[in-house]
Amino acid sequence: MAKKIVKVKNIECGSKQLFLISGPCVIEDESIMYKTAEKLKDVSERLKIPVIYKSSFKKDNRSSLKYYDGPGLEKGLEVLSKIKKDFGFPILTDIHEPSHAAAVAEVVDVIQIPAYLCMQTALLVAAAKTGKIVNIKHGQFLAPENMKYPVQKCLDSGNDQLILTERGYTFGYNDLVVDPRSFYHMQQLGYPVVFDVTHSIRKYGIPSADAKGGAREYAFTLAKAAIGAGVDGLFIETHPEPENALCDAASQMCVYDLESFLLPLLDIYEVSKKYF
Repeated sequence: MAKKIVKVKNIECGSKQLFLISGPCVIEDESIMYKTAEKLKDVSERLKIPVIYKSSFKKDNRSSLKYYDGPGLEKGLEVLSKIKKDFGFPILTDIHEPSHAAAVAEVVDVIQIPAYLCMQTALLVAAAKTGKIVNIKHGQFLAPENMKYPVQKCLDSGNDQLILTERGYTFGYNDLVVDPRSFYHMQQLGYPVVFDVTHSIRKYGIPSADAKGGAREYAFTLAKAAIGAGVDGLFIETHPEPENALCDAASQMCVYDLESFLLPLLDIYEVSKKYF
């Protein structure tokens, strides 16, 4: 199947140019958000890699009520609007309830469906009916070829502006495994495919603030494999001080290390894109 080019503002996702989805896991203090945006802008310009800025106004799957879950819809969209205005990034955020879709669509360029919720019909339909681009994250529990079902729900709702994101599988043992076959299966659906580097190295069952809650030593190897398998984009959550992040502290990448991480991946991409 020919791959659909999905245009996010001036970024042609699915074309022969790698793109990046990046930003803090969850919206924090505005100074954190701006520091991240400033460095992402610098990296984007230096490496000629387009960036979609991502951050969540709510993290509804935290493992404890004690953990920070974001500033909420109104405040979160206010912060994302400022980032969009001041830096010119396209914006991506996720929704957890159908009632969020309309308000989010007024601000963002891409609405993301969280992996745990990728089969929730009402959520998919609400996102699709906004007419915005929808990034569907692949559920940790779902065979990759079965991503055709959430895709079809969006198509049946009148929206074919879709991106698919891989983030690994869980087998109930507090670990995620990335199977390169998933890239192949998801590519067969005909939409741009993204690899979520930082969520794929999370260790379930361990608080994200614990250093053991992420396996950063695997990030580069997994990213190389994904680029070699022909993905169109990378999803890398970044933060100026990951160790102090309020969510996914053990897996987010320091935004000041991002350029050196990306440089060899861009070299691999230049070779691999000849074959996809």
